[in-house]
Amino acid sequence: MQTKGVLFAMLAAALLATLTAAPAMAQPQASEAKAILKAMSDYMGAQKSLSFEFDAILEVVTTDDQKLQLASSGAVTLNRPDKIRVTRTGGFADVEMSFEGNTLTLLGKNFNLYTQLDVPGTIDHLIDELRGTYQRPLPAADLLLTNSYDGLMLDVVDAKDLGTGVIGGVLCDHLAFRKDQVDFQIWIAQGERPYPCRYVITSKDISGGPQYTIQVRDWKTGDEVAATDFSFRNPTGADKVDLKDLKGTHDLPDHYMQGDAK
Repeated sequence: MQTKGVLFAMLAAALLATLTAAPAMAQPQASEAKAILKAMSDYMGAQKSLSFEFDAILEVVTTDDQKLQLASSGAVTLNRPDKIRVTRTGGFADVEMSFEGNTLTLLGKNFNLYTQLDVPGTIDHLIDELRGTYQRPLPAADLLLTNSYDGLMLDVVDAKDLGTGVIGGVLCDHLAFRKDQVDFQIWIAQGERPYPCRYVITSKDISGGPQYTIQVRDWKTGDEVAATDFSFRNPTGADKVDLKDLKGTHDLPDHYMQGDAK
């Protein structure tokens, strides 16, 4: 019995050593992951028109370390260089954003209120303004830039090609990247249309490591994209208000209180 016990212990140790060493031995070069990400960025930037639907999950962590998920769905239609329409519907928000090169309109459908901002320029400029000036980032904004690669790779300290995954029935390259404050994973469709199928951001400086996940479906480009009017028509007679008074457009509902990172 003692011999069998020793043998079992040796086999268990060998198995543990194999499992521990396997990821390191199988880890492809970081250059492969970067090349795939760059190909996606080049493809996305080259599309003059594109549209897709998405499902998103925003995780929040309570003060007693309970992790909650807020789910929403929406759609994006984009015509480069300066037109975009985004809709997003969740349990707390039903919002539509339209931009036609000069004026950004945000409509909170739940409260039938809207606001307009002068933001002349390209979609790239709009994304920067929404993120930096107004703290209202677009869903998957990192992926919609003309050159998403530079922004995604900024401050990256580690990159991995994790092989093949399947998202919504689409064969994808699965990549993982690490930064000081966040990690992100991305699944990119294989083949001639390397679009992002799933994008996951993990916050490392917040207790519990909450994630934001967006999954893309019904991807279309070029002539596949339906003709879209990007101007705001106000068919419901919504009241115009200042941005600070606009309700029903935030990711977090009013009764959630955002705390400091731990």
